[in-house]
Amino acid sequence: MSADPIRVERLDPRDAAHAAALVALLDGYARDPAGGGVPLAPDVRARLPALLAARPHYVGLLAFDGPSAVGLANCFEGVSTFKARPLLNLHDLAVAASHRGRGIGRRLLAEVEAIARARGCCKLTLEALERNEGAIRLYREAGFRAYELDPAMGRATLYEKWLD
Repeated sequence: MSADPIRVERLDPRDAAHAAALVALLDGYARDPAGGGVPLAPDVRARLPALLAARPHYVGLLAFDGPSAVGLANCFEGVSTFKARPLLNLHDLAVAASHRGRGIGRRLLAEVEAIARARGCCKLTLEALERNEGAIRLYREAGFRAYELDPAMGRATLYEKWLD
């Protein structure tokens, strides 16, 4: 029986190979219907690694199949004001289409959770499109639930307002 060739490691956006993998995987995600179906703009591709490297609360992970990067997790530490403790938000979870269904998303989620626990975070947060059934199934299997404080008030809804 051969060893699992998938390995997960911390992403260093200052490393040229990691930066290239970050941009390629995120662009693949952006081009997917679940990511909006539009490729990353060239200026975004150029600026993103340095922007993430400058953020002290950024946590990135890459999953590799041999030498090829096939999975990505981008996270940012925030604060739960109700608990007065840090939290970790999983902003992007992407697996290359060629490698979906192989447990790579689960491996990335497990490593994100381990990092959050090591940082003393009280919770993990993420968002998912309501019709992204595969992602929602993965998140539920990993223990995530829709956010609500009081069932009488209903579940939280994510809103956005673009500033440019």
